[in-house]
Amino acid sequence: MKKLVICLLAALTPLAASARDTAHFLPIETALAAAKASGKLDGGVKLYFADQPYAGKEKDLGTFTTSKKTNSFGKSDEDACKWAMQSALIELQTRAIKEGGDAVVNIESFYKKKAHADTETYECHAGNVVAGVALRGTVIKLKQ
Repeated sequence: MKKLVICLLAALTPLAASARDTAHFLPIETALAAAKASGKLDGGVKLYFADQPYAGKEKDLGTFTTSKKTNSFGKSDEDACKWAMQSALIELQTRAIKEGGDAVVNIESFYKKKAHADTETYECHAGNVVAGVALRGTVIKLKQ
């Protein structure tokens, strides 16, 4: 049995060593437009990235993170990343609604707990079969 485990570990080691983890910094607007066009983001929850200005908050409802992955097999890194970003944005929208908020502010990429705050790009990591996007943002109730 011990020999079998050693053989399996030896066989899997080259796969782990060759795993790809390519970082991409892609346009937020492309993923947003695709999510809006599909009807997945309805505009009921406003999304503000990094330090984009907003009208002000009536109430802070908490800071939340999301990490979404998608199968990237047979897709370009950009297509897989766009899909993962849309899923992450949808999850933030859903969380805002659940918390009673109408906006998510200070949205930033938060891959492996490292912040990338930008108003134009998000960070996505693509591998051989999976692409992933992690976001962090603060749900608020906007001043009326």
